[in-house]
Amino acid sequence: MRFHGSANYISTDDLTLAVNAAVTLQRPLLIKGEPGTGKTMLAEEVAKALEVPIFEWHIKSTTKAQQGLYEYDAVSRLRDSQLGDPRVHDINNYIVKGTLWEAFNADEPVVLLIDEVDKADIEFPNDLLRELDRMEFYVYETHELVKAKHRPIVFITSNNEKELPDAFLRRCFFHYIRFPDKETMEKIVDVHFPGIKKHLLREALEVFFEVREVPGLKKKPSTSELLDWLKLLLADDIPPEALRSKDKKTIIPPLHGALLKNEQDVHLFERLIFMSRHNR
Repeated sequence: MRFHGSANYISTDDLTLAVNAAVTLQRPLLIKGEPGTGKTMLAEEVAKALEVPIFEWHIKSTTKAQQGLYEYDAVSRLRDSQLGDPRVHDINNYIVKGTLWEAFNADEPVVLLIDEVDKADIEFPNDLLRELDRMEFYVYETHELVKAKHRPIVFITSNNEKELPDAFLRRCFFHYIRFPDKETMEKIVDVHFPGIKKHLLREALEVFFEVREVPGLKKKPSTSELLDWLKLLLADDIPPEALRSKDKKTIIPPLHGALLKNEQDVHLFERLIFMSRHNR
């Protein structure tokens, strides 16, 4: 099974190589990069391109590794025993299968996405080492060993909010998605807005990368935010020249709320861009 990119996802050569290397090594592919650079979408597009199902486990700050395997609902069993429910005699009725169990149980190869692993507790990655290594785990309540019928293609994404343990990193193939350059970004935009006018796209990309290069921004706009902005520009039929106004009152680009997400960044951008254009 090899990934060759897809019509809906612009994959660079090094990213395509990383996906196929992880498949060949049968190791999880750890994807890092700025939020909004398409890490989650990569797993979805690989699943579509290879025509296999995808199982997604989106991690939160409260997520525990055990939840990905299974959970034993002891509270429900106690309640049912008090009510005299006959289900109580079969413990399997109270075992809730997690995403890893579902992926391991699949009758065909699947893609398994563990999304934003760095949101969880620092011990979370270490708690999954054995299961991801051996592709099996033990259910103590039912004395059952669950083994993967087919080794899933595992994608693990991280926004770099926390350092991941060395033991975990050692078991992964790593790739960092660099922020796209203008040429790559044009290809990405073309996938989403194939009929966009070249002049508008050129001006929009100039403004977008100008915003990203402002020193001191708390949050740089991402690819997904550029696409949102372009969607709004097209919906409101904003002309290209409106993106480059010399008027101090309108120096901030129209619909900038799609790009700049806090007031400090808006004020910083206004001040620096006005100064730079005033000095030209």
